Amino acid sequence: MIVLRRLTVMLLCLASGFFCSVQNALASAYNAHPRLVVVIVIDQFRGDYLERYRDEFGEGGFRMFLDHGAYFTDCNYDYANTRTAPGHATLLTGSYTSGHGIIANDWWDPQKKKRVTSVEDDSTKLVGGGSAGPGASPHNLLSDTLGDELKLATGGKARVFAVSLKDRAAVLPAGFSGDGAYWIDAKSGDWITSTYYRSDLPEWVDKFNASHRAEKYWNREWKDSDGNVLGSTAPRNGTDDKAAGFYKVVGSTPFADDYQFEFAKELVLYEKLGAGAATDLLVIGLSANDILGHQVGPDSPQMRGMALELDRQLGEFFTFLGHQVGMANVWIALSADHGIAPLPDFAKTLRLPAANLDAKAMREQINSLLSKKYARKADYVLDLNYPLAWLNEEAFSGSAIEHSAEHTAGHSGGIKESEAEADVGEALKVAGSAGYFGKSQLARGETPATEIGRRYAHSYSPAGGWYVMGIPREFQVGTTKGTDHASPFSYDTHVPLAFYGLAFQPGIYRTHAEPVDLAVTLASLLGINAPVQATGRVLTEALQTPRHLGTALPMQPVAPGPSPSGAPQ
Repeated sequence: MIVLRRLTVMLLCLASGFFCSVQNALASAYNAHPRLVVVIVIDQFRGDYLERYRDEFGEGGFRMFLDHGAYFTDCNYDYANTRTAPGHATLLTGSYTSGHGIIANDWWDPQKKKRVTSVEDDSTKLVGGGSAGPGASPHNLLSDTLGDELKLATGGKARVFAVSLKDRAAVLPAGFSGDGAYWIDAKSGDWITSTYYRSDLPEWVDKFNASHRAEKYWNREWKDSDGNVLGSTAPRNGTDDKAAGFYKVVGSTPFADDYQFEFAKELVLYEKLGAGAATDLLVIGLSANDILGHQVGPDSPQMRGMALELDRQLGEFFTFLGHQVGMANVWIALSADHGIAPLPDFAKTLRLPAANLDAKAMREQINSLLSKKYARKADYVLDLNYPLAWLNEEAFSGSAIEHSAEHTAGHSGGIKESEAEADVGEALKVAGSAGYFGKSQLARGETPATEIGRRYAHSYSPAGGWYVMGIPREFQVGTTKGTDHASPFSYDTHVPLAFYGLAFQPGIYRTHAEPVDLAVTLASLLGINAPVQATGRVLTEALQTPRHLGTALPMQPVAPGPSPSGAPQ
């Protein structure tokens, strides 16, 4: 039986046009081996989901990684700001926020006196969809990405694209030199981009939008395999009593992933990915899981249904890649940007210390406490996206504040940043936080030599003016309904990490891994430099033994089913 399996592997390699030994010897971005690298990032996909639903998955989707790929079970982010923008930046830069600078999805801009997004760029405009407002770019990134290094190494020959429903999940992975980043207009569902990349949409994207592909996903019921209705895309109003758009309605169902894979297939075809002289890169950020998960939590029937539908969708996409590029010519990496806390209402039934917190009420409480402390009423905290508080620097200035007795001596210029952050942090503790770190404290590297201290040190960014990072209590989230992420705890940090392709040794690996390892491992295998701020390690335990031309390929036992040298069955 083993001999038969070995023969099958050899035949599949030959059928794909490559001898396995030559493939391993010549694997590098410079000669398009592999032809295409695909990185799939599932928004808010906890690391335990793959084990939880393993027995229900089919053969071609997640099981391709579980049974025939290199799957790391113990992959955790080593920082505290587990949000979408930082997570996507981390995966493609190989560094944490202290390296890439993206601290949150958005932050308070003291110059503009308003909240700005992580990718918002006033020097650019949106392209397509009839959308107004500023465009988007990676200008806030402090590190380059895997795609940037791929472009540098190949003299621009490599093609780099990223797609997602969310702008931040497309722009940050695409990096500075990406050939394109596409996301959707929240209202219509049309695919859009920014003038950072091009002045108008490619003809194929225009045709995709003009064919009204998004409309077929409205007015549909989402049912599980037993016929139970899990959701609907019937039109409805949002919290502002206005008609909710595609992002809100369709985005919280598996139909959004169907739509996104439909677009990704068109991109592969029309941009001829995998057909050039150098390795191409495609990053797909799947957003639907997150849009739904905040509402229903990780333990709901809807999240199970979403995982099983995504399993099917991945299988179909991998089959497409097999037909279009050939799976012997493709490497695929799978991970997530963060996890999610259990619904507090559910966690409380198990006697866990869970709670939904009201961030608006907490901000009012903090401002009230500081108004009493400084004997002057003001909005000392302008914005609180729990557990991250953004301070009003002007409220702490000497001209705007009358100091309390403990602050009067030696402070003619107003409250210093470190003192202001300490005062806000102490007020945040009164409001419910377990502790805090101020921006100036993090900038000086003054964190304890503990697990929690290291995770917050990795969360530092110079962006956003003065701020305080609260340390939340376990199972407590800063939203009055549903659930959230943004903590240093395992339910937020634990994500899957898996690879599939000829370069990887199939198996389940229980050695410690981190999301920063993804870009570094792929860069090493491609023979290119890692991103400049990368701190991850090469996951050597999961790699095939390097070989040189003329070296015989030792045969390895292969489990039945699809192998990295053949398209999924």
